[in-house]
Amino acid sequence: MLYPQRFTQFTKEHADTVAALLCGLLLFLGWFALHLGWLGLAFLLLPAAYVIGGYESAREGLTTLFKEKELDVDLLMIVAAIGAASLGLWRREYHLIIDGAILILIFAISGALEGYAMQRTERSIRSLMSLTPDIARVLLQGREEEIPISQLKVGDEIVVKPGELIPTDGIILSGYSTLNQAAITGESLPIEKTVGEEVFAGTLNGYGALQIKVHKPAQSSLIQRVIRLVEQAQTEAPPSQEFIDRFEKRYAKVIVVAGILLATLPPFLWGWDWETTIYRALTFLVVASPCALMAAIMPTLLSGIANGARQGILFKNGAQLEKIGKVRAIAFDKTGTLTTGQVQVFQVISASEYTQDDVLKTAVSVESSSEHPIGKAIVQAARDLNWVSAIQVQAIPGQGIVGIAQEQQIIVGNAVFVQQYVINLPEKLREIAQSLELEGKTVVWVAWGVEVMGVIAIADQVRSQAAATISRLKKLGVEQIVMLTGDNQETAQSIAKAVGIDRVYAQLLPEDKLDVIRRLQQQYQTVAMVGDGINDAPALAQASVGIAMGISGSDVALETADIVLMADRLEKIAVAIHLGRRSQLIVKQNIVVALGFILLLLVGNFLGNINLPIGVIGHEGSTVLVTLSGLRLLK
Repeated sequence: MLYPQRFTQFTKEHADTVAALLCGLLLFLGWFALHLGWLGLAFLLLPAAYVIGGYESAREGLTTLFKEKELDVDLLMIVAAIGAASLGLWRREYHLIIDGAILILIFAISGALEGYAMQRTERSIRSLMSLTPDIARVLLQGREEEIPISQLKVGDEIVVKPGELIPTDGIILSGYSTLNQAAITGESLPIEKTVGEEVFAGTLNGYGALQIKVHKPAQSSLIQRVIRLVEQAQTEAPPSQEFIDRFEKRYAKVIVVAGILLATLPPFLWGWDWETTIYRALTFLVVASPCALMAAIMPTLLSGIANGARQGILFKNGAQLEKIGKVRAIAFDKTGTLTTGQVQVFQVISASEYTQDDVLKTAVSVESSSEHPIGKAIVQAARDLNWVSAIQVQAIPGQGIVGIAQEQQIIVGNAVFVQQYVINLPEKLREIAQSLELEGKTVVWVAWGVEVMGVIAIADQVRSQAAATISRLKKLGVEQIVMLTGDNQETAQSIAKAVGIDRVYAQLLPEDKLDVIRRLQQQYQTVAMVGDGINDAPALAQASVGIAMGISGSDVALETADIVLMADRLEKIAVAIHLGRRSQLIVKQNIVVALGFILLLLVGNFLGNINLPIGVIGHEGSTVLVTLSGLRLLK
């Protein structure tokens, strides 16, 4: 029973693809039967190919015709194919039935490709919903009880243990912990929070247990607002899609009206006989069908997608390859995008009588017992040094950590905390520390007994290729490059200066980033957003082109974005823009060729210099020509 279920599920998920494959198979078998002279079998197989391959196009075309009173290319293709088949039966030129089936097959394949591109929205919303836990641990009469988040009420008290996700927004009633909010606010360092401070759903609790009071309905939490923003942004049709829809409808109207006129007026105007008139009218429907015009775009974009994939650039659909070539402004998230997203030791400055290794070995002796991200960064920096673990280690939340090693007290922490234990803070080190803090670095002081040994600066590291990428984008003519971050202004400005970005928006929540993208779109129309976290999802969805980091990016960012940099290589953004511009050039060339062929065939048909087989050959030949032209992007 398992295999039939899998087959049923596969056909349901890939219905358009299955229809196109069956249409192609029946077309081939029908052609083979005609070739052998088995007309009865051919007349069974070919109509089946028409029905299976053209059902969806016919349904959409008729729905548009009856409900919206509009004609579109779907219906025009079906009419052209049926006209070719009817003429083939009338004149007993059965190869024309094959030509009509080929037209339907081309459109069926195109429909299947579009179907895959449209599945992205549902997947992204499902991934976003999975980021919050389904249940919360509520305190009821002093006992913990698990209930669904949807049943939480304002005023409920919930317990969140170390390592768990916060289930809903709330205020801390008791406890102290560090919370990793990078996915929500974009802050690179985990934030220390205690009684009276607000916590957000979807953030990760650190080492402390928290008791939280729900102060707003679960559906009003920050993560739920992110979900709604993604839904809203992704349902807004881009201008290019609206233009294509309008073009198809107008083109179909012109061809149908022209076909009707061509089928009725020539006997009265030029004295044609009715057989010639109908023959040329049907030939007109075939040669005027926009297959070559439609093939001018999709093969080019698919080739560009394949080219990008080989270079570690994943385009989720062809429209985004086209749009990236038109980008005039780019917004970068900071944490995890322009930076690595992992805090590291940036610099060690020692007092005159000590070395940098002395400072690190002393700090790591106590920090090795800490679970704090800063402690882990110091341990990582001192991994190649020989050091002794301290005893009687005690951490003071939000201030620092103390311990004893080699019968001497060691103090590591912020300036105010360390100053309680030492004689004084050296003025030179104080000036250096203030300068580092102005650059957005976190400064940790290290003392041995009553003497200050030095300071350690902790920072999120800028990606090595970030500055070169920004420079390359400017040379490509990108008019505006900005940084969006939830971090403080000082940190943001220091990173922006390092990579060459002049315009910075700091301390932003997800909806703030969305607003900035909308303002940029008003000024520059086509705007790209590069990000990696949950907090970037609404902006990625709203942007004309959303670009996500493939390795460091969250699942939501990867699902919401239109383009994914699989190896987190920022320099590939410039490659993607170049690829997009090449695709635009080739598409324009193909459109000129396609329209040129259609015009040539239409004139030849009107003058009586071509018959239907030649018209089909010219029509299909132009389609093949522009398809091969599009494949140039594979190089």
